[in-house]
Amino acid sequence: MYKTIIRPLFFCFDPEKIHYFTFSLIRFFHKIGFGTIFRSIYKVENPKLELKLFGLNFPNPVGLAAGFDKDAKLYKELSNFGFGFIEIGTVTPKPQPGNDKPRLFRLKEDTAIINRMGFNNGGVEEAVERLKSNASARLNDRVLIGGNIGKNKTTPNEDAVIDYIICFEALFDYVDYFVVNVSSPNTPNLRALQEKKPLTDLLQTLQNRNNSKEKRKPILLKIAPDLTDEQLIDIIEIVSETKIDGVIATNTTISREGISSENKNETGGLSGKPLAKRATEVIRFLSKKSNRAFPIIGVGGIHSAKDALEKLDAGASLVQLYTGFIYEGPDLIKQINKAIIKQK
Repeated sequence: MYKTIIRPLFFCFDPEKIHYFTFSLIRFFHKIGFGTIFRSIYKVENPKLELKLFGLNFPNPVGLAAGFDKDAKLYKELSNFGFGFIEIGTVTPKPQPGNDKPRLFRLKEDTAIINRMGFNNGGVEEAVERLKSNASARLNDRVLIGGNIGKNKTTPNEDAVIDYIICFEALFDYVDYFVVNVSSPNTPNLRALQEKKPLTDLLQTLQNRNNSKEKRKPILLKIAPDLTDEQLIDIIEIVSETKIDGVIATNTTISREGISSENKNETGGLSGKPLAKRATEVIRFLSKKSNRAFPIIGVGGIHSAKDALEKLDAGASLVQLYTGFIYEGPDLIKQINKAIIKQK
Protein backbone atom coordinates (compact mmCIF):
# COMPACT_ATOMS: atom_id res chain seq x y z
CA MET A 1 0.00 0.00 0.00
CA TYR A 2 2.78 2.43 0.88
CA LYS A 3 4.70 2.02 -2.40
CA THR A 4 1.61 1.79 -4.63
CA ILE A 5 -0.62 4.48 -3.12
CA ILE A 6 0.92 6.56 -0.32
CA ARG A 7 4.38 7.21 -1.79
CA PRO A 8 3.17 8.22 -5.28
CA LEU A 9 0.73 10.63 -3.65
CA PHE A 10 3.31 12.12 -1.28
CA PHE A 11 5.86 12.44 -4.08
CA CYS A 12 3.50 14.85 -5.89
CA PHE A 13 4.31 17.50 -3.30
CA ASP A 14 7.33 19.48 -2.13
CA PRO A 15 9.55 17.05 -0.18
CA GLU A 16 10.12 19.29 2.84
CA LYS A 17 6.46 20.25 3.16
CA ILE A 18 5.33 16.62 2.87
CA HIS A 19 7.88 15.65 5.53
CA TYR A 20 6.18 17.90 8.07
CA PHE A 21 2.73 16.88 6.86
CA THR A 22 3.70 13.25 7.42
CA PHE A 23 4.74 14.11 10.98
CA SER A 24 1.29 15.62 11.58
CA LEU A 25 -0.38 12.58 10.02
CA ILE A 26 1.57 10.09 12.12
CA ARG A 27 0.87 12.10 15.27
CA PHE A 28 -2.86 12.22 14.43
CA PHE A 29 -3.10 8.46 13.89
CA HIS A 30 -1.39 7.82 17.20
CA LYS A 31 -3.76 10.16 19.01
CA ILE A 32 -6.72 8.12 17.80
CA GLY A 33 -5.17 4.85 18.93
CA PHE A 34 -3.28 3.55 15.89
CA GLY A 35 0.01 3.11 17.80
CA THR A 36 -0.99 -0.40 18.89
CA ILE A 37 -2.00 -1.26 15.33
CA PHE A 38 1.31 -0.02 13.90
CA ARG A 39 3.21 -2.07 16.49
CA SER A 40 1.25 -5.19 15.64
CA ILE A 41 1.95 -4.76 11.93
CA TYR A 42 5.60 -3.70 11.92
CA LYS A 43 7.28 -4.63 15.20
CA VAL A 44 9.20 -7.89 15.25
CA GLU A 45 10.11 -9.23 18.68
CA ASN A 46 12.54 -12.11 18.86
CA PRO A 47 15.48 -12.91 21.18
CA LYS A 48 17.63 -13.43 18.08
CA LEU A 49 17.33 -9.72 17.29
CA GLU A 50 18.42 -8.51 20.71
CA LEU A 51 22.02 -7.46 21.24
CA LYS A 52 24.07 -5.63 23.81
CA LEU A 53 26.38 -2.96 22.45
CA PHE A 54 28.07 0.03 24.09
CA GLY A 55 26.57 -1.30 27.32
CA LEU A 56 23.07 -0.75 25.91
CA ASN A 57 20.39 -3.35 25.25
CA PHE A 58 19.06 -2.97 21.70
CA PRO A 59 15.75 -4.77 21.03
CA ASN A 60 16.78 -5.07 17.38
CA PRO A 61 19.64 -3.74 15.22
CA VAL A 62 17.60 -1.48 12.90
CA GLY A 63 17.57 2.21 13.78
CA LEU A 64 16.41 5.50 12.34
CA ALA A 65 19.28 7.77 11.34
CA ALA A 66 19.62 11.39 12.40
CA GLY A 67 17.98 14.02 10.25
CA PHE A 68 14.48 12.57 10.18
CA ASP A 69 13.40 13.59 13.69
CA LYS A 70 15.75 16.51 14.13
CA ASP A 71 14.00 18.09 17.11
CA ALA A 72 12.86 14.95 18.99
CA LYS A 73 9.24 15.66 18.10
CA LEU A 74 8.14 12.18 17.00
CA TYR A 75 10.55 9.58 18.38
CA LYS A 76 7.92 7.71 20.43
CA GLU A 77 5.51 7.40 17.53
CA LEU A 78 8.27 6.41 15.11
CA SER A 79 9.40 3.63 17.44
CA ASN A 80 6.05 1.92 16.84
CA PHE A 81 7.14 1.18 13.27
CA GLY A 82 9.62 -1.34 14.67
CA PHE A 83 12.85 0.61 15.03
CA GLY A 84 15.25 -0.67 17.68
CA PHE A 85 16.57 2.85 18.32
CA ILE A 86 16.00 6.43 17.15
CA GLU A 87 18.69 9.05 16.60
CA ILE A 88 17.55 12.65 17.01
CA GLY A 89 19.31 15.73 15.67
CA THR A 90 21.59 17.06 14.49
CA VAL A 91 20.99 19.57 17.30
CA THR A 92 23.02 22.72 17.87
CA PRO A 93 23.34 24.94 20.97
CA LYS A 94 21.24 27.77 19.52
CA PRO A 95 18.19 27.47 17.26
CA GLN A 96 18.93 28.08 13.60
CA PRO A 97 16.75 28.13 10.48
CA GLY A 98 19.19 26.26 8.26
CA ASN A 99 19.89 27.06 4.64
CA ASP A 100 17.56 28.83 2.23
CA LYS A 101 14.72 26.87 0.63
CA PRO A 102 14.37 24.87 -1.50
CA ARG A 103 16.93 22.61 0.19
CA LEU A 104 15.55 19.09 -0.18
CA PHE A 105 15.33 17.32 -3.55
CA ARG A 106 14.15 13.91 -4.71
CA LEU A 107 16.10 12.05 -7.37
CA LYS A 108 13.45 9.51 -8.29
CA GLU A 109 15.32 7.89 -11.17
CA ASP A 110 18.25 7.21 -8.86
CA THR A 111 16.16 6.37 -5.76
CA ALA A 112 18.01 9.08 -3.90
CA ILE A 113 17.71 12.40 -2.11
CA ILE A 114 19.90 15.51 -2.03
CA ASN A 115 19.63 17.74 1.00
CA ARG A 116 21.34 20.94 2.03
CA MET A 117 19.27 21.53 5.15
CA GLY A 118 22.10 23.09 7.17
CA PHE A 119 21.34 21.79 10.67
CA ASN A 120 17.92 23.46 10.86
CA ASN A 121 16.68 22.84 14.41
CA GLY A 122 15.11 24.52 17.40
CA GLY A 123 18.21 24.30 19.57
CA VAL A 124 19.32 21.76 22.13
CA GLU A 125 17.22 23.06 25.04
CA GLU A 126 14.03 22.63 23.04
CA ALA A 127 14.97 19.03 22.25
CA VAL A 128 15.76 18.38 25.92
CA GLU A 129 12.27 19.44 26.98
CA ARG A 130 10.77 16.88 24.61
CA LEU A 131 13.13 14.13 25.74
CA LYS A 132 12.38 14.54 29.44
CA SER A 133 9.22 12.46 29.20
CA ASN A 134 11.21 9.62 27.63
CA ALA A 135 13.74 9.71 30.47
CA SER A 136 11.00 9.34 33.07
CA ALA A 137 8.94 6.72 31.20
CA ARG A 138 8.55 3.20 32.52
CA LEU A 139 11.53 1.14 31.37
CA ASN A 140 9.58 -1.12 29.02
CA ASP A 141 7.96 1.90 27.32
CA ARG A 142 11.20 3.81 26.91
CA VAL A 143 12.67 4.44 23.48
CA LEU A 144 16.43 4.00 23.00
CA ILE A 145 17.69 7.42 21.86
CA GLY A 146 20.89 8.65 20.26
CA GLY A 147 21.77 12.34 20.39
CA ASN A 148 23.48 13.65 17.25
CA ILE A 149 25.29 16.90 18.04
CA GLY A 150 26.84 19.64 15.90
CA LYS A 151 27.92 23.26 15.88
CA ASN A 152 26.04 26.38 14.88
CA LYS A 153 26.77 27.79 11.44
CA THR A 154 28.05 31.07 12.88
CA THR A 155 30.49 29.38 15.26
CA PRO A 156 34.03 29.40 13.82
CA ASN A 157 35.84 26.06 13.74
CA GLU A 158 38.36 27.19 16.36
CA ASP A 159 35.45 27.55 18.80
CA ALA A 160 33.51 24.49 17.64
CA VAL A 161 34.41 22.42 20.69
CA ILE A 162 32.40 24.83 22.86
CA ASP A 163 29.24 24.11 20.86
CA TYR A 164 29.74 20.36 21.12
CA ILE A 165 30.31 20.63 24.88
CA ILE A 166 27.10 22.66 25.31
CA CYS A 167 25.06 20.03 23.46
CA PHE A 168 26.80 17.17 25.25
CA GLU A 169 26.10 18.56 28.70
CA ALA A 170 22.51 19.55 27.93
CA LEU A 171 21.59 16.16 26.47
CA PHE A 172 23.60 13.96 28.81
CA ASP A 173 20.76 12.89 31.09
CA TYR A 174 18.29 12.37 28.26
CA VAL A 175 19.99 10.29 25.56
CA ASP A 176 21.52 6.82 25.60
CA TYR A 177 24.47 7.57 23.33
CA PHE A 178 26.05 10.50 21.50
CA VAL A 179 27.04 11.00 17.88
CA VAL A 180 29.57 13.68 17.00
CA ASN A 181 28.67 15.02 13.56
CA VAL A 182 31.58 16.65 11.76
CA SER A 183 30.73 15.15 8.38
CA SER A 184 27.72 17.05 7.08
CA PRO A 185 28.54 18.83 3.81
CA ASN A 186 25.92 21.51 4.45
CA THR A 187 27.58 23.62 7.16
CA PRO A 188 30.51 25.68 5.80
CA ASN A 189 33.94 24.28 6.78
CA LEU A 190 32.43 21.65 9.10
CA ARG A 191 34.18 18.78 7.34
CA ALA A 192 37.53 20.41 8.06
CA LEU A 193 36.99 19.19 11.64
CA GLN A 194 37.53 15.64 10.32
CA GLU A 195 41.23 16.38 9.97
CA LYS A 196 43.29 14.44 12.46
CA LYS A 197 44.36 17.09 14.98
CA PRO A 198 41.10 19.06 15.35
CA LEU A 199 39.08 15.86 15.45
CA THR A 200 41.33 14.27 18.06
CA ASP A 201 41.17 17.39 20.21
CA LEU A 202 37.38 17.58 19.92
CA LEU A 203 36.76 13.94 20.74
CA GLN A 204 39.29 13.88 23.57
CA THR A 205 37.69 16.93 25.16
CA LEU A 206 34.26 15.29 25.05
CA GLN A 207 35.67 11.99 26.27
CA ASN A 208 37.36 13.67 29.23
CA ARG A 209 34.04 15.20 30.26
CA ASN A 210 32.34 11.89 29.65
CA ASN A 211 34.76 10.01 31.87
CA SER A 212 34.24 12.50 34.69
CA LYS A 213 30.56 11.58 34.92
CA GLU A 214 29.26 9.11 37.47
CA LYS A 215 28.18 6.87 34.57
CA ARG A 216 29.59 7.66 31.15
CA LYS A 217 27.63 7.50 27.88
CA PRO A 218 28.83 5.97 24.60
CA ILE A 219 30.29 8.45 22.11
CA LEU A 220 30.36 7.66 18.40
CA LEU A 221 31.78 9.56 15.45
CA LYS A 222 29.82 9.96 12.21
CA ILE A 223 32.10 10.12 9.19
CA ALA A 224 31.74 11.06 5.53
CA PRO A 225 31.88 8.47 2.74
CA ASP A 226 34.22 10.75 0.81
CA LEU A 227 37.27 10.16 3.03
CA THR A 228 40.36 8.62 1.44
CA ASP A 229 41.93 5.38 2.69
CA GLU A 230 44.61 7.46 4.41
CA GLN A 231 41.97 9.51 6.19
CA LEU A 232 40.12 6.35 7.22
CA ILE A 233 43.35 5.05 8.74
CA ASP A 234 43.52 8.33 10.66
CA ILE A 235 39.97 7.68 11.91
CA ILE A 236 41.00 4.26 13.20
CA GLU A 237 43.96 5.81 15.01
CA ILE A 238 41.81 8.58 16.48
CA VAL A 239 39.24 6.09 17.79
CA SER A 240 42.05 4.10 19.37
CA GLU A 241 43.69 7.16 20.90
CA THR A 242 40.55 8.81 22.27
CA LYS A 243 38.86 5.52 23.16
CA ILE A 244 35.48 6.62 21.86
CA ASP A 245 32.96 3.81 21.48
CA GLY A 246 32.43 3.48 17.76
CA VAL A 247 31.83 4.94 14.32
CA ILE A 248 28.78 5.60 12.16
CA ALA A 249 29.59 5.00 8.51
CA THR A 250 28.47 6.94 6.62
CA ASN A 251 26.93 10.38 6.24
CA THR A 252 25.79 11.75 2.87
CA THR A 253 28.19 12.15 -0.06
CA ILE A 254 29.16 15.10 -2.23
CA SER A 255 29.89 12.71 -5.12
CA ARG A 256 27.49 12.62 -8.08
CA GLU A 257 29.06 9.66 -9.86
CA GLY A 258 26.52 7.73 -11.93
CA ILE A 259 23.63 10.07 -11.10
CA SER A 260 21.14 10.76 -13.91
CA SER A 261 18.20 12.61 -12.29
CA GLU A 262 17.47 16.21 -13.21
CA ASN A 263 18.31 17.40 -9.69
CA LYS A 264 21.80 15.90 -9.78
CA ASN A 265 23.50 19.31 -9.94
CA GLU A 266 21.89 20.59 -6.75
CA THR A 267 24.46 21.20 -4.03
CA GLY A 268 24.24 19.25 -0.80
CA GLY A 269 24.62 15.73 0.48
CA LEU A 270 23.40 12.79 -1.58
CA SER A 271 21.77 9.81 0.15
CA GLY A 272 19.97 6.70 -1.06
CA LYS A 273 20.81 3.79 -3.35
CA PRO A 274 23.82 5.42 -5.06
CA LEU A 275 25.56 5.58 -1.66
CA ALA A 276 25.13 1.88 -0.85
CA LYS A 277 28.33 0.53 -2.37
CA ARG A 278 30.65 3.22 -0.99
CA ALA A 279 29.15 3.08 2.50
CA THR A 280 29.67 -0.69 2.58
CA GLU A 281 33.25 -0.26 1.35
CA VAL A 282 33.98 2.16 4.19
CA ILE A 283 32.47 -0.22 6.75
CA ARG A 284 34.52 -3.14 5.43
CA PHE A 285 37.71 -1.08 5.35
CA LEU A 286 37.31 0.17 8.93
CA SER A 287 36.36 -3.27 10.23
CA LYS A 288 39.22 -5.07 8.49
CA LYS A 289 41.99 -2.51 9.07
CA SER A 290 41.06 -2.10 12.74
CA ASN A 291 40.67 -5.84 13.26
CA ARG A 292 37.10 -5.14 14.42
CA ALA A 293 38.46 -3.03 17.27
CA PHE A 294 35.28 -0.97 17.62
CA PRO A 295 31.58 -1.30 16.70
CA ILE A 296 30.29 0.29 13.51
CA ILE A 297 26.75 1.46 12.73
CA GLY A 298 26.18 1.04 9.00
CA VAL A 299 24.07 3.56 7.13
CA GLY A 300 23.80 4.56 3.50
CA GLY A 301 21.71 3.13 0.67
CA ILE A 302 19.78 0.51 2.64
CA HIS A 303 16.62 -0.08 0.60
CA SER A 304 16.16 -3.83 1.15
CA ALA A 305 16.90 -6.58 3.63
CA LYS A 306 19.75 -7.66 1.33
CA ASP A 307 21.31 -4.19 1.58
CA ALA A 308 21.17 -4.34 5.38
CA LEU A 309 22.68 -7.83 5.52
CA GLU A 310 25.55 -6.64 3.29
CA LYS A 311 26.34 -3.90 5.81
CA LEU A 312 26.24 -6.40 8.68
CA ASP A 313 28.40 -8.89 6.77
CA ALA A 314 30.91 -6.09 6.03
CA GLY A 315 31.39 -5.50 9.74
CA ALA A 316 28.51 -3.35 10.98
CA SER A 317 26.88 -4.29 14.29
CA LEU A 318 23.79 -2.10 13.76
CA VAL A 319 22.22 -0.42 10.74
CA GLN A 320 20.25 2.78 10.26
CA LEU A 321 17.69 3.88 7.69
CA TYR A 322 16.78 7.27 6.32
CA THR A 323 16.23 7.53 2.57
CA GLY A 324 15.26 3.86 2.38
CA PHE A 325 12.54 4.52 4.96
CA ILE A 326 11.16 7.30 2.74
CA TYR A 327 11.25 5.30 -0.49
CA GLU A 328 10.33 1.83 0.82
CA GLY A 329 8.13 2.64 3.82
CA PRO A 330 8.00 1.11 7.31
CA ASP A 331 7.67 -2.45 6.04
CA LEU A 332 11.40 -2.29 5.26
CA ILE A 333 12.20 -2.43 9.00
CA LYS A 334 10.16 -5.59 9.38
CA GLN A 335 11.77 -7.17 6.30
CA ILE A 336 15.28 -6.51 7.63
CA ASN A 337 14.53 -7.88 11.09
CA LYS A 338 12.94 -11.03 9.65
CA ALA A 339 15.94 -11.54 7.36
CA ILE A 340 18.31 -11.24 10.34
CA ILE A 341 16.32 -13.83 12.30
CA LYS A 342 16.35 -16.19 9.30
CA GLN A 343 20.11 -15.81 8.94
CA LYS A 344 20.82 -16.70 12.59
